[in-house]
Amino acid sequence: MSTYDAPSVFGAAHLGYLVIETSRFADWRRFGTDAIGMHHDDLDAGLMRFRLDDQECRFLLRCGPAEDVVATGWHLDDHATFERIEARVRAHGVPVVEGSAEEARTRGVERLLRFPGPKGLTQEIYTMPVVSPEPLRMLASGWITGDSGMGHVAITSARPALMRGYFSTVFDARLTDCIDETISGVKLRIRFLRVNERHHSLAIAAVRGLPIDLVHTRVQHLNIQAAGLDDLARSYERVHELGFGMALSVGQHTNNKELSYYARTPSGFEWEVGWNPLVIDESTWEPSTHQGISVWGHTPAGRTIVDKLAQFRLAARSLARPEKTVPALSGAGKRGKVMKSSEL
Repeated sequence: MSTYDAPSVFGAAHLGYLVIETSRFADWRRFGTDAIGMHHDDLDAGLMRFRLDDQECRFLLRCGPAEDVVATGWHLDDHATFERIEARVRAHGVPVVEGSAEEARTRGVERLLRFPGPKGLTQEIYTMPVVSPEPLRMLASGWITGDSGMGHVAITSARPALMRGYFSTVFDARLTDCIDETISGVKLRIRFLRVNERHHSLAIAAVRGLPIDLVHTRVQHLNIQAAGLDDLARSYERVHELGFGMALSVGQHTNNKELSYYARTPSGFEWEVGWNPLVIDESTWEPSTHQGISVWGHTPAGRTIVDKLAQFRLAARSLARPEKTVPALSGAGKRGKVMKSSEL
C-alpha cells in the first residue's frame, strides 16, 4: 500500500490557529479586544496573541509588512495523524521544515512542522496545544471551537482546481457544497471544503471562466463562531461604535444557515463573526449547489464605484501575476484520483 493509500485523516484535523503579519498593532489590539471581544496577550514588542478558549493561542500577530494571514495551523488529533500527513507531504517531494522551539512557544504548541501552501499561505501542523492556566478576560461570553476547530478561512483563487486538489491530498478534505453568486456583474463559484464535522474549514472562491483574482490578500476573510446570539449582536454594535469598517451587515447564509456579519480588519481582509451554523451528518450529507450567498441580509456597506473600479483593476493585474501553487500536492484528489474541472 502506498503512502497516499494510507487510511484517511478526515475528521482528525481541525483549524487551530492563524498567523497574521501586520505593522498595525495598536489598531489590531482595539479591533480584537474591544470590538470583536477576544482575550488579548502581549508577548513582546513584535508579537501578540488572541485567545478564544483555554488554548494559549488562536491568533498570533507578528510585526511585518504583509498585512495578511501568512500561515494556518492545523491541530491534529494524535501523533499517528501527524506522521501520516508528514509522510504524505514528503512522499510528494515537498519540503517540510520543523519549527523552532521559540516558534512553537509563540504559537502555544509543543511541536510544529510547516510546508508550502497555495497562494503562499504556509501550512503548519501540530498535535499538542498548550493550555493556559490564566482565566479568559474578554467581552464575549465564549466562542465555539472543540472538535470542529475554531472557524474557517476563505480564499480567492484563479486556480481553484489546484487548490481543492491540495487540501484533498493533504487533509482528505471533502466537498460540502457550492454557491453560485453574481457580484457587480462578475459570476463567482464558491466551493466549501470540510475536514471534520464543521460545514467548512475552507472556502475557495473563483471567477467563473476567467483566471483572475479579485482580492490582493492571501485570505479574503476568516470566521470565528460566537457562543451566543447576544455575543454576535454586541460585537456587531461595538465594531460600529469603535469606527471599524463593516463589509457586510448581518445576514444568513444559504448553505450552512449561519447568521453572521463581516467587519474589515485593520489589515484590510475581512473578519466574519458567525453564530449557529449547521453541523454535517456524514451518513446523510450530499453536496449540492446553492444560488446566492445569503437567504437575507449581508448587505454591502461603504462600497463606492471607485472601490469597484479598483477591484477590477486589481483583477486585471492578477492576469500578469501567476498565483503561487504547490503542483506536487495539487494535482490529485482523494485516493489519488486526478481532479477534473467538471467535478468542481
